[in-house]
Amino acid sequence: MDILGKRYIFFAISLLAIIPGMLILATGGGLPLSIDFKGGSLLEVQFESGAAPQPTEVIALYNDLGIQDVQIKTTGNGVLIIQSSKLGDEQQVEVVNVMETTFSDQVTVLIFDNVSPAIGQEVTSRAFLAVAVAALGVIVYMTFAFRGVPHAFRYGICAILAMTHDFLIVLSLSAIGSKLWGWQFDSLALTAVLTVIGFSVQDKIVVFDRMRENRGIYRKLDFETLANHSIIQTLGRSINTQLMTSEFMLLALALFGGATLQEFAILLLVGMFSGTYSSIFIAAPTLVIWEKKEWKTWFKKNKAAA
Repeated sequence: MDILGKRYIFFAISLLAIIPGMLILATGGGLPLSIDFKGGSLLEVQFESGAAPQPTEVIALYNDLGIQDVQIKTTGNGVLIIQSSKLGDEQQVEVVNVMETTFSDQVTVLIFDNVSPAIGQEVTSRAFLAVAVAALGVIVYMTFAFRGVPHAFRYGICAILAMTHDFLIVLSLSAIGSKLWGWQFDSLALTAVLTVIGFSVQDKIVVFDRMRENRGIYRKLDFETLANHSIIQTLGRSINTQLMTSEFMLLALALFGGATLQEFAILLLVGMFSGTYSSIFIAAPTLVIWEKKEWKTWFKKNKAAA
């Protein structure tokens, strides 16, 4: 099975998955942030009849009261989770009273909370700082752990490049989700991103470690053949472990976990799949390209074509 021989096809597949989301982000002004990051109010209410009104009707009610930036999720059993610009206690009472009058139903407030944007900004900045420090730590660790092979630092850098690929896949999915299904980037989405990043690096170290072991066993093999053989050796383990421990559980959570967990589960589902995909089809191929300095061949082909 010649996986590395088709590496440019796999790169193209990744670009097709990443570019649409990046275009949405570029033309739409970035990801729509939830109140976790931009501040606002969260109001969770339950209608006694068990039949909640349509989200569009509730949004219109909020807008009539002069309240903007309204996002609504339905969870069943007559429960609505409503995010909006910041409400005072009196406004919250007014909203509930108007709901009861407009929809002729008893409304029970389950949760009412205000979130400061400063909290979200602090969490985000610390998360990105942690990722940057972790990425540097991975490069240093892999350079030391792989010191017995030539160009050991390249393994760590390629692992981080593939991790960036996984991050972009999740970011692209978030952007597409915001466009098609009204997703907002919240604290759970940030948790999904950080989880994917952690899993991504771990899976790539497994593949690279097998390449390191094989370099001592198959000394006469050229690097591309050795890398391809190492990928095939870890292929079954990567796919089986991923399916059994993560994907089936996350799929069930995405289907039956309710509206509040659906976005989180889908991001994790796709991100975990991307982590396995990039370990096989992005990280090792990138290392092969670097070791063989294939960009010199690209330039020669361009000159020949000219």
